[in-house]
Amino acid sequence: MLIGEVAQQSGISARMLRHYDRIGLVRPSGRTAGGYRDYSDDDLRRLFHVEGLRSLGLGLQEIAEVLDGDRFSPASLVEELIAATRERLEREQELLRRLSWVRASEPRAWSDVLRTIGMLRGLDSGDPRLRQRLALQLSVEGADAAALAEVLLEEPEANVAGTFDWVLAQTGDHSIDVLVTALSSDDAHRRRRAVAALTKISSPAATAALAEAHRHPDPQVRVPALLARGGLGQPDAVDGLVRLVVDGDHDVDAADVLGALATRHGHADRVVDALAAALTAADDPARRRLVAALADVPGPRVAEILTACTHDPDPGVAHTARYLLGRR
Repeated sequence: MLIGEVAQQSGISARMLRHYDRIGLVRPSGRTAGGYRDYSDDDLRRLFHVEGLRSLGLGLQEIAEVLDGDRFSPASLVEELIAATRERLEREQELLRRLSWVRASEPRAWSDVLRTIGMLRGLDSGDPRLRQRLALQLSVEGADAAALAEVLLEEPEANVAGTFDWVLAQTGDHSIDVLVTALSSDDAHRRRRAVAALTKISSPAATAALAEAHRHPDPQVRVPALLARGGLGQPDAVDGLVRLVVDGDHDVDAADVLGALATRHGHADRVVDALAAALTAADDPARRRLVAALADVPGPRVAEILTACTHDPDPGVAHTARYLLGRR
């Protein structure tokens, strides 16, 4: 088979085939009457072996040694390739991480890129105490707040992350977009770091952004978001907050927010309806929490519910109801 036909059928360029011939890796064993290279079936078989080994990342010299000798055992060579590939992926991941930090700062000039890199270099230290100390010394400009947020999202140490939260809170709302994007991350660590940062910033924009995640499947995101949404007076948070009371998950915080929804935001009827419905279906421990959640909810219906609960067969429910009636 002539070189043009081999190139066409194999997808390997004629230039590369000539290079293989020149270095002795794949030499056509025959010549036509006109002196053209003529590849035999064995030549083609060797060619496809070369391409297969190249696809694993071997260099041409290594491929020649594999095909022409026994310097490499297959198992040890594959292990070496795996180790080299992992190392390369780690380098690429590190580059990707740094590029994402710089991109987050929205640089307009190379001086902006260099400034951001200078800020982040120390924060990439392997010593958490050094990272924390450097964070406290930072004077972060608005454009760099987003880059710092990217660092925060990957910070493994809780104390250092808390310092980053505080530093970000001083910059206002510049990092909110990065943090909101992280709420949808597949990485639970990034999601939870984003929640903590938005909670610490606690500006109206940060609270509203967190509140939008009140239906998130991750409870570590959903619960703070529900509390934030209820704190903003949104009535669609009521059912979720009542569920928190039933489940005993941040039930005290949820009850406080329900009380605020009822008293300050004018949603008393909706809060009472949701608590009353939950009381009919919950078990005794949950019913005690539900009755307690009525403490700050106004209105005559609450008094009726509490009066009925004073005769409840569960002593805890009855005692709590009597106590709350005495306070009204």
